[in-house]
Amino acid sequence: MDQAPVWLRRRSTGVGRPAERSQEEVTAAAIELADLDGLVAVSMRGVAGRLGTGAASLYRYVSGRDDLLDLMIDEVAAGYELPPPTGPWLPGLVEVGRQARALMLRHPWLPELVLTRPVIGPHGVDLLEHVLALLADHPAAPARKLEAFAVMNATTAAFALNELGAAERPAHGAGDAVRAARPARAAGRPDAYLAHAMAAGGHPHLTAALAGMTPTAVNSGDRFESVLADVLTGLLGPA
Repeated sequence: MDQAPVWLRRRSTGVGRPAERSQEEVTAAAIELADLDGLVAVSMRGVAGRLGTGAASLYRYVSGRDDLLDLMIDEVAAGYELPPPTGPWLPGLVEVGRQARALMLRHPWLPELVLTRPVIGPHGVDLLEHVLALLADHPAAPARKLEAFAVMNATTAAFALNELGAAERPAHGAGDAVRAARPARAAGRPDAYLAHAMAAGGHPHLTAALAGMTPTAVNSGDRFESVLADVLTGLLGPA
């Protein structure tokens, strides 16, 4: 099997009738399926069913599920707005993180893949180039700048997973109704136990840390940008 990234492989022309689909259509169908029913629903058979074709026909465009996942990750990265850098590096990087968080909340399957399946395709290369352009005048070594990119992605994915209530996801996707109900269900249970632990005593440091904070604030994304700025500043130095 060709181990080159999917974007560098020559697409199979197959035999018989001309191809009726495109790799872009296959990718879009996989994303729609994941948005609706989660990553568990993304399979060659599932995507083919959404396209109204047979699973065997997809092998003209991808070699298997791994290709689908790689293409999905990169296609979502097309959603970034990447204007030429015009100001200080830190606000620019935080803006990239803000956009990343928005994309991850829009596609709840994405944070898991960002953390477990690092892949860079054409749109990902554009994003990395933008981040390095923001840091062009920064004195940090190139390796440290690349580390900052990776840490920014991981931090953003962790925040998004927390907001999405990843631990509360059902094993199998159940469509929009389940996804709509998930945030309310996920938000209550961990916070309720925090309140119980504080009331029971015996955790003075935790009680002091959470004093004056509402339970919702502990798990919300309200502080995302300030935390990300702190992480990046700690890694790269003051802005």
